[in-house]
Amino acid sequence: MDAARWEPEPGWVRLPGSGPATVGVWSTTHRGRDVVVKRLRCPDPHDAPGTQVPGDVNYWRRAADVALTGVVAAAPGLREAPVVRVEEDAEGITLVHERVGLHDAPGLWIADCLGRFAAVDLGQHAWLARDQLRSRLTLVERRGGWRTLARTPMADIADHLWSHRSAWLERSDALPQVAQHGDPSAANIPGRHAEGGVAVDWAHLGTGPVGADLGYLSLATREDVEPLAAAYVAALPEGLATTDQVMTGARVMAVYTALTRLDWALARVADGEGALAGKFRHPSVAPYIRAMQRQVSQIEALL
Repeated sequence: MDAARWEPEPGWVRLPGSGPATVGVWSTTHRGRDVVVKRLRCPDPHDAPGTQVPGDVNYWRRAADVALTGVVAAAPGLREAPVVRVEEDAEGITLVHERVGLHDAPGLWIADCLGRFAAVDLGQHAWLARDQLRSRLTLVERRGGWRTLARTPMADIADHLWSHRSAWLERSDALPQVAQHGDPSAANIPGRHAEGGVAVDWAHLGTGPVGADLGYLSLATREDVEPLAAAYVAALPEGLATTDQVMTGARVMAVYTALTRLDWALARVADGEGALAGKFRHPSVAPYIRAMQRQVSQIEALL
């Protein structure tokens, strides 16, 4: 391998994987072990400033810092896949983890894992992600807000929620702040260890409002927020948070994330030929509309 320029080895198999600093993800073997290789690149001057700010949700090297410190190597609820090696060079960082055996991960089981993980003490590392939702909505604000949703039948609802985003973020700030994976889904929690899950993609590990991880999870599960919240609350240490607090954190994260994703999906097709309403069934838009529709009761709770 050319030391001046990093390249994947011949024979590595490309896997799905993305992120602000992710070059790619591959499966291979290392000394007889099945492993996953993830390559992170150093930010360049054209990248968003947040990629170089340790507490920002998009900080480029957080996954490497998680692996190097072992902060979640044996955490209850969720733990990191075993680290094989971490190599850093002038261009970036190569992470190698043991490949996790896949299993069917029901949403209620993941919610239970998240509830137990919420009580973990992550320490005071500067690189832990903070203000995840606020940071993402700030980026949307710089682009002019939910401009495409303003052209849909949801315009009034979207305008109300967008106008009240600061109030809901402040309500979330007042909730108990807990450990959160930051991007929980069945795909990112593919393995089991004892009663807990083995998770991958720790690029957004940090702290946030109780229930926020649960709201993010609800966007990618068959179960609605309410049964997920029941499983999550049952797994929390007694006295950490109430069901109402968990539901508030979950609703705010789920609703504002779902509408942001829908606005993004619509914006990608909005300038094409034909009326915007005729594009609601476009294959790149329809899944986001369905995800939003599943949050109708949560949207109503925030209005």
